[in-house]
Amino acid sequence: MKASLTIVATIMAAFLMAGCGLQDLDETAGWSANKLYSEAKDELADGNYQKAIKYYEKLESRFPYGRFAQQAQLELAYAHHKDNDATSAAAAADRFIKLHPSHASVDYAYYLKGIIWFNEDQGFIARFADQDPSERDPKAARESFEAFKELVKRFPESKYAKDSVQRMNWLVNALAAHEVHVARYYVARRAYVAAINRAQFALQTYPTATSLEEALFILVKSYDELGMNDLRNDAERIMRKNFPDSAYFKGAVGRKDPWWKIW
Repeated sequence: MKASLTIVATIMAAFLMAGCGLQDLDETAGWSANKLYSEAKDELADGNYQKAIKYYEKLESRFPYGRFAQQAQLELAYAHHKDNDATSAAAAADRFIKLHPSHASVDYAYYLKGIIWFNEDQGFIARFADQDPSERDPKAARESFEAFKELVKRFPESKYAKDSVQRMNWLVNALAAHEVHVARYYVARRAYVAAINRAQFALQTYPTATSLEEALFILVKSYDELGMNDLRNDAERIMRKNFPDSAYFKGAVGRKDPWWKIW
């Protein structure tokens, strides 16, 4: 009897192991590079990003040196991007750039990296619109700017260059506005040294941005509050030279206090 039970248990265990083996069966086993790439492309087009990512990764793992592998590396970045995984997407784009610096599509890799972080920055702003401005991290915007900048520098004739320049201009103004916004935040809390540091950073780093007028005004205001008259006067002189028609001047006409005390 015991022997019979042992045989039955052995047979059941064998069936269970066989069942697990069927479950773990890789549907892509035996697929050619062309087949893997085509299936990944189809899944990507259908919006099945996780499955597309899996196929692209299998393709690169099994056929690392073929032309399909190169294209898979680039499209993997796009698939991660569509799957809302900015970190993995940017890492994949960086890897493609490093492995294939002379590839015909390397300009697109830079552009894609810029778009990845550009969209991530926009999503961050939308999600945390009511957040204290001093707590926001403009890292994504900076990463985006650097990617577009590298593209324009290396491939000025690229079909992606014009759009990259337009996005860079927007990012410069956005990054400068962020610094000025934080500086304004510090002024409102009488943290004038911190306000000066952020305003100066904006002026030095983004000298063509549209918010520099307010950055100069913040310097004048902060130096005045700290009793640093020489620096205040220097800031005012620069501001009057660059923004002679500034609303900050006009808005203070007839006021008892100096124009820089309009807050």
